[in-house]
Amino acid sequence: MKILIIGGSGFLGTELVRQAVAVGWETAATYHSRPSSTAGASWHPLDLRVPGRIDAMLAAIAPVAVINATSGGSDWAVTADGSIHLAMAAEKRGCRLVHVSSDAVFSGSRIHYDETCLPDPVTPYGAAKAAAETAVRLLAPAAAVARTSLIIGHGRSVHERTVHALAADPHDGVLFTDDIRCPVHVEDLAAALRELAVSDGAGMFHLAGADALSRHDLGVLIAQRDGLDACRLPAGRRADSLLPGALDVRLDSRATQGRVHTRLRGAQEFLHVRDGERTVP
Repeated sequence: MKILIIGGSGFLGTELVRQAVAVGWETAATYHSRPSSTAGASWHPLDLRVPGRIDAMLAAIAPVAVINATSGGSDWAVTADGSIHLAMAAEKRGCRLVHVSSDAVFSGSRIHYDETCLPDPVTPYGAAKAAAETAVRLLAPAAAVARTSLIIGHGRSVHERTVHALAADPHDGVLFTDDIRCPVHVEDLAAALRELAVSDGAGMFHLAGADALSRHDLGVLIAQRDGLDACRLPAGRRADSLLPGALDVRLDSRATQGRVHTRLRGAQEFLHVRDGERTVP
């Protein structure tokens, strides 16, 4: 199995590369600024804003499957246009495409979202992600589009680093009690994406954890796991701030769980187990 992981040096991408190499796949991965230190993969610089470079890379590597795990934030040229260029190139080359999207495509107006729900973003990032997944489904109808939520694991995620920083200095920010998501462990997410890469499943998939938690409640679980004083974590309401974005977005992954074998654990389960105890499926 030859796989190409777009955004292989990011948090999710690094885990995807690790797992792909561990199961013996011939693994190629891209980076924008610098390659990851993960051994066993070939590393290639890539700017998704350059369409010709994408097509040339796919032609040179000739992967069977491509997983787009890049994160361009609200940069439309990367998150939206780059994903569109990649979908066009993958379809042209006959590559299996798995595109990673986000719960940011939803406004939170209905709280519970299954795979049939249409995007209604309220932020520039959400709009870019919504445009990307819509275009991918149009341009590459056999592709799998996987929406996910907050990604946690190994202490290296943004939220875990934030919790450690706030436990050290509670005056440096706040964890919202009304900002609710369904966190997923990076190992579970990567395993499910690998599973999609070797399947012929097409359309929309939801890969989120089983538990809906506020960012503050999630922070408390992380603090308890890591031996920090959870009482030091500052709590507040996002509704009282000026920050844009949805409040309560809960991805319903039950239909997807009926289509993939990887079990998507809830945060209350995986944060009570040492990350090192999790084995790669």
